[in-house]
Amino acid sequence: MPIQPSGARGITGTVELFEPFAAGLKDLDGFSHIMLIYCFHRSSGYSLEVVPYLDTTVRGVFATRAPRRPNPIGISVVRLKSIEGRTLNIQDIDVLDGTPLLDIKPYVPEFDAPTDVRTGWLETLAKKNINKKSDDRFHTNT
Repeated sequence: MPIQPSGARGITGTVELFEPFAAGLKDLDGFSHIMLIYCFHRSSGYSLEVVPYLDTTVRGVFATRAPRRPNPIGISVVRLKSIEGRTLNIQDIDVLDGTPLLDIKPYVPEFDAPTDVRTGWLETLAKKNINKKSDDRFHTNT
């Protein structure tokens, strides 16, 4: 499994909404990218300190994107290819099949992509490992 959408370039998938939420998709088709907010449903428990996938040093969980969190919430920015009824056809997806979706938001670079950023301990690692796949570090048997 890719560890971030950047490692999932070209991977396609679908998001299927329950019928009562279908009207909420109105006007979403004008956006090229959306943010998916979801629950890490296969993760159990949490650790406040973890060794992140791209590192060998123990880090505070809030300085990582590790799935074993006090509130197991994930966010991914994906490409919206099309909408068919209540199904979103998406690309660059790094989410497990069957993952419970909490919300969908349009991605707006002017709102969501600040230009004056620092990336802490990931400063040099992120660029080198952008296409890496996950290992079993946070794997659970549930």
